[in-house]
Amino acid sequence: MDLSIEQVRATGYAQTLLGRRRYLPDIYSANTTVRQFAERNAINMPIQGSAADMIKVAMVNIQQQINQQQLQSRMVLQVHDELVFEAHHSEIEHLKHLVTQNMSTALPNLIVPIEIGIGIGNNWLEAH
Repeated sequence: MDLSIEQVRATGYAQTLLGRRRYLPDIYSANTTVRQFAERNAINMPIQGSAADMIKVAMVNIQQQINQQQLQSRMVLQVHDELVFEAHHSEIEHLKHLVTQNMSTALPNLIVPIEIGIGIGNNWLEAH
């Protein structure tokens, strides 16, 4: 956490694993409250921003494969770290594999494994 704050003080920005930047000029503020807010963002942004990058990469790759394979299933919604699909019954197992593969490899240089949970139901509530 301290290293993240120091890097932002040195560069003026926090960065995701894919290089997306968030500039935090308030890291230099004389106002303690304002500066501490920027410090919290310096810690949080690389983690949450990288997670957002990961799901966006996975979404693009999944949609490309759905189109290429001419699947009847479709991606309909993203809710935070979840993707919601309308899946054709005959494609459920294939779609589960496709989603798992693309989510787990969206950021291939991660040291820690990505855990993926998949729920199936007639609606979003049932899938949980």
